[in-house]
Order: sequence, then structure tokens, then C-alpha cells
Amino acid sequence: MTGRRAARTSRRGGSAASGNPGTPVPSACGDGPSAPAGPAGGAGAPPARAPGGGPSRVDPREQAALDLLANGAIEVRGRLVDASNATLYCTVSLDGRRAACVYKPVAGERPLWDFPAGTLAGREVAAYAVSRAAGWNVVPPTVMRDGPFGPGMCQLWIDADPAADLIALSRRTDHAGLRDMAVFDAVVNNADRKIGHLLPEPGGHLYGCDHGVCFAEEYKLRTVLWQWRGKNLPRRALDALCRLQAMLDGGGLAAELSQWLTDGEIIATRERIGTLLTHRIHPYPPDDWPAVPWPPV
Repeated sequence: MTGRRAARTSRRGGSAASGNPGTPVPSACGDGPSAPAGPAGGAGAPPARAPGGGPSRVDPREQAALDLLANGAIEVRGRLVDASNATLYCTVSLDGRRAACVYKPVAGERPLWDFPAGTLAGREVAAYAVSRAAGWNVVPPTVMRDGPFGPGMCQLWIDADPAADLIALSRRTDHAGLRDMAVFDAVVNNADRKIGHLLPEPGGHLYGCDHGVCFAEEYKLRTVLWQWRGKNLPRRALDALCRLQAMLDGGGLAAELSQWLTDGEIIATRERIGTLLTHRIHPYPPDDWPAVPWPPV
């Protein structure tokens, strides 16, 4: 099977090259790059679980942010009223350190027909874990913790560049960070990559937010970043995918994700990585699912 039909991810979320979800697919990795060693997250983790305790090494500054988010005192300062779920703007402080953050309590999640109730916050933490393990760093530091309204996701607030033209940014084809985000979205099966979910920092780094509707087993990719559809994946993307594959197969990432995702969702994530490594191209839009979220901004 070759060409566009073969490269399209199946509705189940698995590889078009293999009907058996447990069968490894040929990839671009060979033996693969070495995955950073580290303890896997899982049973026995503290109630405020920072993914820094997971399978990959974290930059000391990022680890400091994770510790602050996981253990600091949260003060609610306001609410982001345009969000569909309860999304609170907060400050978090610990030992003289202070930062702004977003807190999304599980209790404030609206039920969805296609995602299990009460799972969106955990999916945001899982998205951060995947971004970090691959080396993409497209998701701000994110933890699951208890807060003023119960357990929820707590994510570092990013002050996006107010001068950035987000519509123009979303259409670029020469932005390496944006292309990384497109590959990341394909891996996590992001059903809601809107233009407003792009957070470019003044220094040039690009983050994304709102990853609660990711990791479905069925192919649900909806994004504004289709400009590379059918194009060959760059070497940096293949390297990142190989890192992810290694981390899922033996580096502890699967154990970390199992805190937030079902076994089937983890298998489907592995299959999507395998499909990308087998065909080595950006995916095409789905045939039976809206390709762009609405509204797209």
C-alpha cells in the first residue's frame, strides 16, 4: 500500500500498514537514539505529581517550575471566561518564588460525548509528558494537583508576544517550532488545535495550550496546521519520534501516561508514532471528521 491512501492514519488511530495493534512496524529509527534514563512515574507517586519525576530528564529551570506548580500555594485571581471548561487564572507561590498559572479543576469540566468524563485535566498532563519526552517543549510545564476546587491541571502561564500576528504565524511553512507542533498534534491526536492556542513568546519560542481533547483512540485530528500535509517529515521530527518510540517501549513513558490514559489510548499513541515513522510524511486530513476546529481562531 503506497501513496496518500497508505499514509492516512486509520480511524482507529493505528497504522495503515498493520492491522494488528501490537505488531511493531518498520521505522526510521534502527536501534534508535538513546532515551534518557530515569525513574518511571506510577503507583506511589505523591499526590501533586510533577512529570519531572517521570522517564526523561528535565532542565533545572523547568524542574523548578514544576516543583512550584506542584507544591506552591494557589491563589485564584480570575477566570478566563471564553474557555468552555472552568479555566482559572491564578498565582502560585512557594519559598519566595511566585509565578502565574492556569488551574483547570476536574470538577469544572463539561461532559463530552467522545471523551470520558473527568479525564481532560489528565490529558493535558499527558500531553506535557509527551512533548517533554520527545524534546519538542511545545507544552508549558504542567502538573496534576489538588487546588481550591479540588484536583485539577495546573500549567505555567505563558505571556505570549502581544505583537505577534497569530493568523500569519499559523500559515507559515518555515517555522521549525510550528512544524514541531504539527507533528506533536499528530502524535497526541489533537482534536482542537486552534489559532488562539498558539503562544509565541517574545524571544521566539512557541508553546501551545488547551490539550484536553487529545489521545482519543479514533483518529480525530483537527488543526489549523495542515500546510505540511503529505510532505516529508524533517530529520528533526524523525529523531523526536524515535525518542518517543524508545521511551514508550522501554523508557518509562508508558507507565507515566498510564496515570492519565487508558491502555487502549496508549496503544493508539504508539500506533500513531509507528505510522509516522513508517511513512515518514505529515498526515492528511481525515475523510470522515472535520479537519479544522470551529471556530478556527
